[in-house]
Amino acid sequence: MKAVEITKPGAPEVLVVAERPKPEPGPDEILVKVAAAGVNRPDVLQRMGNYPVPPGASDIPGLEIAGEVAACGSAVARWKPGDKVCALVAGGGYAEYCTAPEAQALPVPKGLSMPEAASLPETFFTVWSNVWDRGQLKPGETLLVQGGSSGIGVTAIQMAAAMGNTVYATAGSDEKCAACERLGAKTAFNYKTEDWSKELKGINVILDMVGGDYLPRELKCLADDGRLVFIAFLRGVKAELDIFEVMRKRLVVTGSTLRPRPVEFKGAIAKNLREKIWPLIEAGRIKPEIYKTFPLASARDAHRLMESSQHIGKIVLTL
Repeated sequence: MKAVEITKPGAPEVLVVAERPKPEPGPDEILVKVAAAGVNRPDVLQRMGNYPVPPGASDIPGLEIAGEVAACGSAVARWKPGDKVCALVAGGGYAEYCTAPEAQALPVPKGLSMPEAASLPETFFTVWSNVWDRGQLKPGETLLVQGGSSGIGVTAIQMAAAMGNTVYATAGSDEKCAACERLGAKTAFNYKTEDWSKELKGINVILDMVGGDYLPRELKCLADDGRLVFIAFLRGVKAELDIFEVMRKRLVVTGSTLRPRPVEFKGAIAKNLREKIWPLIEAGRIKPEIYKTFPLASARDAHRLMESSQHIGKIVLTL
């Protein structure tokens, strides 16, 4: 099969299309004939040598796929060849075939194309795990999404708005802010021209991909018993923490990574998504936001776009 390899850590030019053996599914895995694969920032970090591949995972980049089940492992009970699925994978997505644990696959929602379905797993699993499981967002509460125009951001805005929460967002241009508001944010702030921290108070949950000097301002924005959840640190891993502010408001500061977590953990997220979020997608209340698609052979161009941060929503490779 054809697959995109990382020849050595470096710039997008290190991505090359190569021939690889078609993988064999394990007992609890399905083999998917890939129709589309999502591009995510962890793929860029892996390409640069800053995101080690978990033990046992493919060294081929790509954490989310959509396609048709081509074969099933001996213990697979949920799927059969020919089923249309999208799946979260620990690697191997930038290829013509990819294996996935059966528990981490979901049906392609009715009415969605394969590229749209491929844009779902990584961000939807991440947002559910961090906003609802860790952040414990409750009905009627407010959510602030830092980086609202990113793949994670547009997903978090839409999911929370569809669930009835009031959502605020930050983004780096007026165009991106308008997109966040179109997708369901009550107000989006251009962080280059506006000080969101002076406008927002009493926020229940903040989903933060920025880190660094955002932390002190975020603590001031949070309500009593508020929760701050880190999933990335684009402005740095170190920050000054006002411990008294945490004590006074009884704040929770937490965070997580998803890729190294076990199949059972991810399978539980998949179950929640299928029960609570997939019906909202099929009803049209949540829609995939794809900025651009590229053929598999143009993975370098997809990575250049990802690094430019010009996009609003998701970038997808098609086969």
